[in-house]
Amino acid sequence: MKISKSLLLIVFGAITVQVNAQEAKFPAFSAEAHRGGRGLWPENTIVAMQNVLKIDGITTLEMDTHITKDGKVVVTHDDYLSPGFMRTPDGQDIPDADAKKYPVFGMNYSDLKQYDLGSKALVGFPEQQKIKSQIPLLEDLIDAVQKDIKTNKRKQVFYNIETKCSVAGDGITNPEPAVFVKLLMDVIQKKGIAPYVVIQSFDKRTIQLIHEKYPNVRTSFLVANKKTYEENIADLGYKPFILSPVWQMVNEDLVKKAHADGVKVIPWTANKAEDIAALKALGVDGIISDYPNILVQSK
Repeated sequence: MKISKSLLLIVFGAITVQVNAQEAKFPAFSAEAHRGGRGLWPENTIVAMQNVLKIDGITTLEMDTHITKDGKVVVTHDDYLSPGFMRTPDGQDIPDADAKKYPVFGMNYSDLKQYDLGSKALVGFPEQQKIKSQIPLLEDLIDAVQKDIKTNKRKQVFYNIETKCSVAGDGITNPEPAVFVKLLMDVIQKKGIAPYVVIQSFDKRTIQLIHEKYPNVRTSFLVANKKTYEENIADLGYKPFILSPVWQMVNEDLVKKAHADGVKVIPWTANKAEDIAALKALGVDGIISDYPNILVQSK
């Protein structure tokens, strides 16, 4: 069987999917479930991603990645296992005094996956369902999502994947950017989802590397500062596919200037219907929200 050069062959165990790279069109409005919709389910888990797929109108799964001691790419936000929502393998709460006892980068995945994510109530998110889960490997999460899409004949979603990396964390909470990017892209390319991926980061070094070494992969620059649009773009050194500011930074002028440069604006993390509506009225190209249900209902 011959496959056109414009087709990518994706293999998920026994599941094979052909994806036409030219048809991987980014959504006109990217409705993104922050950490898989942590307002509703345990953050950055497979169960969250599978549940959010059921919400009509959500186009994009937003998530965070870290690297473990043994070089595995895992989906989790914090540098250390958080006392706020993690529990030990024997079901005990992690004391606040141990907030920096368990660095993700200092643990092998075989140990990391024993910790409970999802059983403990998370302050600030009273609607979050309590479901015992674990920090997943990125490749396992992708497999689960793609299997669900195929089994239930859902529309292909995009993956907005953040690199949790910083200069201060080099060698402590994260590897050097080149190592991080290589490990991450190895998974993405192995799973064949590159046409549906955006790599985002506050750490400009990682997306600069993506822009240089993987120019066909979309990038997004996360910002939360008092700089102007021009200053942030100058700091990055190139025009990314997306500028992703904290939602309070967004105004008409920023959106206008970004669009003039061909840069999309997708703010984070707006959770109230009135704020979401105001952002949509400004003409943003998407919104990242902890509450995907509210996001798709807001006009």
